[in-house]
Parts: sequence; structure tokens; C-alpha cells
Amino acid sequence: MPDTALPGGGPGRRHGLRVLPPDRLAYGMQLPVQSQSTLYAEPWEAAAGPAELLEIARAADRLGFAYLATCDHVAVPARLAATMGTVWYDPVATLAFLAAVTERTLLMSHVAVAGLRHPLVTAKQYATVDRLSGGRLVLGVGAGHVEEEFAALGADFGRRGAVLDETIDALKAALGPGEFPEFHGERFSFRGLGQAPRPVRTPRPPLWVGGSSPPALRRAALRGDGWLSQGDRREQLPHQVARLRRLRAEAGKDGPFAIGAITEPLYVGAPGWDTGPRTLTGEPEALAESLRAYRAIGADQIQVRFRCRDLPELLDQMAGFADAVAPHLDD
Repeated sequence: MPDTALPGGGPGRRHGLRVLPPDRLAYGMQLPVQSQSTLYAEPWEAAAGPAELLEIARAADRLGFAYLATCDHVAVPARLAATMGTVWYDPVATLAFLAAVTERTLLMSHVAVAGLRHPLVTAKQYATVDRLSGGRLVLGVGAGHVEEEFAALGADFGRRGAVLDETIDALKAALGPGEFPEFHGERFSFRGLGQAPRPVRTPRPPLWVGGSSPPALRRAALRGDGWLSQGDRREQLPHQVARLRRLRAEAGKDGPFAIGAITEPLYVGAPGWDTGPRTLTGEPEALAESLRAYRAIGADQIQVRFRCRDLPELLDQMAGFADAVAPHLDD
């Protein structure tokens, strides 16, 4: 793996919690195909599978996308299936699958519903992904929202926020440098139990927290190494970013902290078909000018999603964005 794969590290070792370049706006994407909610999935994704995932991942890696992200649901209740769909690839298996065909792009869970699993299980799974990918994991976690899913797995839905707080603390210990991590909390306690392989990145992989509610923002600011927006529109972001910064300042937090935003759907060029009312379309310079507003708001990275009618159009859109839009994001 090239030294340039991630800032601050060479082959076989990655140092520090900062994984995005500090001097520019990075761009990444949620993987199509692996989650197929009707809120965002394109019709062609229903018939797609592993082969398409590999093509998209290879393209993202080649084109300089900062990360590829996967979602997490174990089971979707019938009452939500019409909206959410039931196609949700397991994030750990998917990221491990893509680790073998990528070299530079970060591999991220956006987000793992960490309260559904014991933190030692989550640490084992994601430490393995980090090792398999040469230190490219970003562990994104969130509280979850599907009550039946929690009930089926014996997890506490009503206290999921408090459970996630403790889970994050436990994960920091379990993913740290020690082979025999130690943690003692209200719900979880472990010591004298060895886990290997250890993550490549030291002191541990970055842990970004998703969610846009006040408790989620507080959790991200006080416990996370970054914040993952869950769909705030750009007019909402200045307030959210200001709150994050205020909470961190009040708590004396001054380490690296990555702020993310999800952009409107994009189409580079003139689509010639109905891409929807919120889609940003147009020439690369105009798109770059619009997206630069996210950096002015305070975002370190933007997550992009392209409107497309098939895989070739998606790959063309990714290439067009990387070649003609991305170079102007920091003008």
C-alpha cells in the first residue's frame, strides 16, 4: 500500500486519529446497492450485486474518493419494509470484501448501530477490517431507530442513547493498542481477555458519531473523533456546526475532529431526464461553487450521491466529479 494512502502513516502502520487532509474539502460516498431504501436507491440497484459493488469500489479508489461507506440494519420490520426495503448488506462483511480490491480509500460504517452488539464483538469485527485494509477503517456509530430490531436482538431500545455512550467508551478501550484491553462500566466490563489481530492504526481507528438530534450532537462532540450528519439540509448545518464547536470548547476538547455533511443529490452536466427537484445539476464549475459552501460552513468532508439510471452512468458521474468538480472544491 502506498505511503500516500492515508495522511500520517507508511506501509503497515497508520498513526493518529486524523484521516482527512487538513487543508482541503474531502469527498466520499455511501455505497449504492448495499442499502436499498426507497428514499435514495436508484431502480437499477435492485438487480445489482457483488460485481457492481466491486466496480464502484475500484472506481472510487482510483478517482480519489476519501471513503466508501456502508449502512447497518440486521432486520427490517414489515411495517417499514415498503420504505426502507430489506436489502441491507452486512457492513463488516461488505467492507472486508472491498478491502481486498482497494488501496487508498477509507472504509467506513455510516453508521453501525453499535448498541445492537456487545462492544467486544464490534471491536473484533472492525479491528479485523482495519487489519485487512491496512489501517483504513473509520468506525461510524449511531443509536439506531428501529424498535423491533432492538427487541428481536434483546437490545434496550428505550435506553439506546445511554447504551451507545457506554459502548463508545468501551470501544475506545477495546480498539486501543493493548492486546488485553480493560473497561469497567455500568453495562459492560472486561479485563484479561486478549483480542488479536489488533488494528493497524494507532492509538486506534477513528470513531465518528452519527446523528442530528441534540443528544447525538453532544455525543459526537464529547465522545467522538468526528460527526456524521444524518441528512441535515445545508441551511441547518451552520447551527449544528456551531453547537458542536461550542460543546467541544466548553469541554476543553481540542484534538482532531472531522465534520461531515451529506450534499444534495448531484448530476454533473445536463441530465436530459428528470433528476428530481433537489438535485444539483450543471457544469462542473457551477457545482463546485455550490459545494464550496459546505467548507465555508465548517465541513471537512462531504458525502455525495449521484443520480444515475445504470452502473455505467454512475461510473461516468463519479469520473466527471473527480476530474472536473473536485479540483475546484477549494478554489
